[in-house]
Amino acid sequence: MQHKENKMSKEIITTTNAPAPIGPYNQAVRTGNLLFVSGQVALKPGTNDMANADIIEETHQVLQNLKSILQQAGMDFSNIVKTTIFLSDMALFSQVNEIYAKYFTGNFPARETVAVKGLPKNANVEISVVAAD
Repeated sequence: MQHKENKMSKEIITTTNAPAPIGPYNQAVRTGNLLFVSGQVALKPGTNDMANADIIEETHQVLQNLKSILQQAGMDFSNIVKTTIFLSDMALFSQVNEIYAKYFTGNFPARETVAVKGLPKNANVEISVVAAD
C-alpha cells in the first residue's frame, strides 16, 4: 500500500487586541476548518499588566482576550467546540463558571476544568479553546 503524504496547511492568527504571546507559541493556529487558540490569562493587551483585582475581572479579561482572537479569525463564541479551563484553586469554579456562561448563547461547547499548581503570571484562571467554522 502506498502512502500519500497529506500536507495540512496552517495559518497563524494574531491580533494586537489580545496579549502578545509570552513564550514560543502563537495566539492561534487555523488548520482546515479548525482554530486552536492558545491558553489566555488576564493580561491586558499591549501591556504586561494583569486585570486581576478579583476572579470576576480576571475571568472577563481572559474571555475578552479569547473573543478578540476569535474575531481576528472571523469567528465568535458560537464557533467554540471545546474549552479547557485551568484554575489555581477549584474553589474558584463557581465564580468562573458564572462569568463563562454569560459569553455563550445556548449550545455550550465540550469542556474540562482542572485545578493546577501554578499558571503564568500567577494567574488564577487560564482558558484555551478549539473552534470550528
